[in-house]
Amino acid sequence: MRVMYSDILVPTDGGESVGQVLEHTVDIAEGRDVTAHVLYVVDDRAFLAMDDEMHDEVLENLETEGEEAVTEVREALESEGIEVSTAISRGDPADCIVSYVEETGIDLITIGTHAGEY
Repeated sequence: MRVMYSDILVPTDGGESVGQVLEHTVDIAEGRDVTAHVLYVVDDRAFLAMDDEMHDEVLENLETEGEEAVTEVREALESEGIEVSTAISRGDPADCIVSYVEETGIDLITIGTHAGEY
């Protein structure tokens, strides 16, 4: 029996391990009518001890990094014929991923175990 997935979440931090995650995502999506949701989370916990004047500049840099990360993943998945939706959120990455899963009805998450590994 083939398991049915229609929505797969691919969280990315823009790191190198995303290549392996994408390989697995493509393998899973093959032959299925799937939408891959690419999510980047700006981890705002780093701002707790930061001066207000630095806050906006750092936030802008992280959001730019997020845009680049989701664009890279979106383009890679679309080149494999997979429909893609992208999102950038702000907060604790684990909390944001769980919220996204609950809000969008994600069936499966493909994610590295920690930076640099799958």
